[in-house]
Amino acid sequence: MIIIEKGIISTMPIQSGGMPHHSHPFYMPVKISSLTSLSHYTTDNIPATNSCIMIVWEGKGQLEIDGEPHNLKPGSIKNFAASSNLKLETEQQLQGMWIEYASTANRNQEDYYLNDSSSLHHASTELIALSGELYSAWIQPDNRKPFKVQQLFTQLIVNLHHELAATKETSGSWLEHVFKYIEAHYNEDITREQMATLAGVSPEHFSRTFRKIMGQTFSAYITLLRIRRAQQRILTSSPNLTTLAQEVGYEEGTYLSRKFKQLVGLSPTAYQNKNKKIVALNYNHTAILRVLEIMPQLGVYSDWHRSLEQVPASKQLAMNEGSSSLFDSIALAEPDIIISYNIPENKILTPVAPVIELPFMQMSWREQFGLIADVVNRRQRAEEWLGHYDGLCHAANKKLNHSIGSERGTAIVWELSSRAAYCFSSSYGRGCQILYGDLGFKPPSIIMENGIMDSGYLVSSIEEIGTYPADYIIITSIPSSSEGRKRLSRLLRSRDWKQLDAVRNNRVYILNKGDMFYGFDPLSSQAQLKELLRVMTS
Repeated sequence: MIIIEKGIISTMPIQSGGMPHHSHPFYMPVKISSLTSLSHYTTDNIPATNSCIMIVWEGKGQLEIDGEPHNLKPGSIKNFAASSNLKLETEQQLQGMWIEYASTANRNQEDYYLNDSSSLHHASTELIALSGELYSAWIQPDNRKPFKVQQLFTQLIVNLHHELAATKETSGSWLEHVFKYIEAHYNEDITREQMATLAGVSPEHFSRTFRKIMGQTFSAYITLLRIRRAQQRILTSSPNLTTLAQEVGYEEGTYLSRKFKQLVGLSPTAYQNKNKKIVALNYNHTAILRVLEIMPQLGVYSDWHRSLEQVPASKQLAMNEGSSSLFDSIALAEPDIIISYNIPENKILTPVAPVIELPFMQMSWREQFGLIADVVNRRQRAEEWLGHYDGLCHAANKKLNHSIGSERGTAIVWELSSRAAYCFSSSYGRGCQILYGDLGFKPPSIIMENGIMDSGYLVSSIEEIGTYPADYIIITSIPSSSEGRKRLSRLLRSRDWKQLDAVRNNRVYILNKGDMFYGFDPLSSQAQLKELLRVMTS
């Protein structure tokens, strides 16, 4: 059992009394506590004497189980064995439950019913609600209902097992192959019978299962997919209607127009010209829309962005919501367009609106800015803004030439968390798009040799960043935890660090403005440019 008292985590073994294994497994709660108390221990090992279940209601973080990282967000459920080596790091205060339980199941049964590494990324609303009821029953025992905790815990285990089994069945089933085929061939004449044959099931079973998972028939989904692709093309280019019809799987433009109007409520031309309600699913695209003087129907705003303007709560989208709540929030906004990076999770939004997907790392912020400007018919505004920004870059380079000379040398940007240090290429932002793209600095050869152009970033321990020499070193954020600060202090006292040319020449800039430098958009880039110029010429 984990005991947390005055900042110390200790363990107490649970005696099973030689409990025999049975053919049927039994699970018994041993201790239930709040995740809030664990959130403070970000770097210490957390020993798990019993098997544990972690259920996250709110917040974000990362749980490392035997060296393997697992992202935590609202709706996450993690199950792990008593022997696991655990480390927890939080980004936002975690709320939820930490359940320790004992089991009579043998190893084979554990693997079948509730294995040691099982997890749900998006637990159902019912399961989360049940966990809250269990926690309340644990901390406030009701003598009139002495078995309520056992009853609720058993129901929680049963529901968890069902959801894990359903997730495993869906992800590894024939449906996965069918959806991949549909994505690649939606514009061809594919039939239910062909898909059933591909799946190895009867047409009737295929139809029942497809409708249960997708909430609509196979033919309706094909129509939806074709119209969504047509919308995406209309938004990002000006295709001929007949050509567009053939691209998405119809023979003629008039038929596409009829189907389009049935689903969207407008003709393709009217849809292209209307003022559209937009949802932006990340900081960068929200900032782009604001620079284009468009207030999204819903947008994700960084803390730094919120410090620049007051944004109504009704316009802010909380990405730390569970998947079902997030879907509901977006659907209620009734958007005409959803803007996001190219991620698999976007597929669940297909029934709501077309998703304009921008490839991550393949497009600079300028290219993303231009594409979104075209989508919302604000190209002139974007070009005016870029002209202003280029003027700032020209002035910055003149000032740098006077201050440090025209030969810039190398620069490296570090972002420090409690456990690690990260450096970046220009495709990942963090100010590197400005240093390497606008101001003429070069990345050090050592990070180029380590493949930073392929991955976009490199990871190092905090103590070892002194082994990456550069003429200029910029640290955009420092650890917030005491342990992380101690590691940074060890770095600053180390021999490798003190021997760096950048250190000896006073060319190390500790900015600690991680929120500002996290952005990869026009608004953030302009602020980053001004901040870099300020510290490098002061």
